[in-house]
Amino acid sequence: MSYDPDALIRLAHVGMHPDRLRKLVRKAGTPTRVLRRIELGELSVPVSAREAAGVPADERREQLRRAGIEFLVPDDSGFPDRLAELDDAPLFLFQKGESFEGTAVAIVGTRACTTYGRRLAERYGEAVSRAGWRVASGLAKGIDGAAHAGSLRGPTPGIAVLGSGVDVWYPSRHRDLGMSLLEAGGAVWSESPPGARPLGWRFPPRNRIISGIAQVVVVVEAGVKGGALVTARIALEQGRDIFATPGDVGRSSSVGCNLLIRDGAFPVLDADDLVECLELAIGPPPGATASEASAAVADPGLPVAEFLATLGDDPVSGMAELGRLMAQGAVAIDGDGMVVTAPGGG
Repeated sequence: MSYDPDALIRLAHVGMHPDRLRKLVRKAGTPTRVLRRIELGELSVPVSAREAAGVPADERREQLRRAGIEFLVPDDSGFPDRLAELDDAPLFLFQKGESFEGTAVAIVGTRACTTYGRRLAERYGEAVSRAGWRVASGLAKGIDGAAHAGSLRGPTPGIAVLGSGVDVWYPSRHRDLGMSLLEAGGAVWSESPPGARPLGWRFPPRNRIISGIAQVVVVVEAGVKGGALVTARIALEQGRDIFATPGDVGRSSSVGCNLLIRDGAFPVLDADDLVECLELAIGPPPGATASEASAAVADPGLPVAEFLATLGDDPVSGMAELGRLMAQGAVAIDGDGMVVTAPGGG
């Protein structure tokens, strides 16, 4: 159903929870009627929200233009078709950057990731970007940020969906990461108006956008609770394929992925495996071939303790073997304490 864009841009700045706003519009019939109820005091909203609803649409458009922000509604050519088709489709999106085109792969996971998980997410992000698919994630610390960072090493621009206004970087230390994504031709989206703070209730609704724009959702590391599993659950409801990286049974950051695999998610073991599985799920990569995309990605390495465990049960002989491999130039220990294949070491 099409709605008056002038009414939507005014209503969008109220900053209401997307679920509540969508129900109000459906019940009232139009955004204009919801605005009228706010103006008459028939809806319980903060004074600041009532004042925001009263700002004229043309004034809002000028404010957004000066800030370099676009306001998209489902009728606009730049509004993604996959989102418009959702039962709980966003009534609007605030966007910075370029319009979406192509196929997206969501890569998500826990904020409290391991070093290995972070590096694997970077590797996944780079391989997906090199293959020509767009990485979609939430720019959060941990797995999300690592996936975005990895995608910037490839040629395909990504998409970050925020739980704050598109002009509010969260976490603040990811501002440079977000700006790099925009400079590379990517996009930043949010349902929240400019200036909106990253409040907890804003994140679950944004997860449906991350999975909604994607054809596949990849979970790298996830605990038994958290946003990554919420995204995976929503993705299943949306009919998206779920891939997950298995991990140690006793590791808290792997419990969620292991449960997803137990319940039917496709296990993926490394970047090579991921790109090959994606090719089967969504067709040939539009960029590099699967083998070219994964071959170009650096080895994520293993923590020293885990690498030693691959050499046997005796830690003394393991250390000796590690020293021998380093002396031969086969492996090296990087700045993160990870054992990686040395350049030219195979």
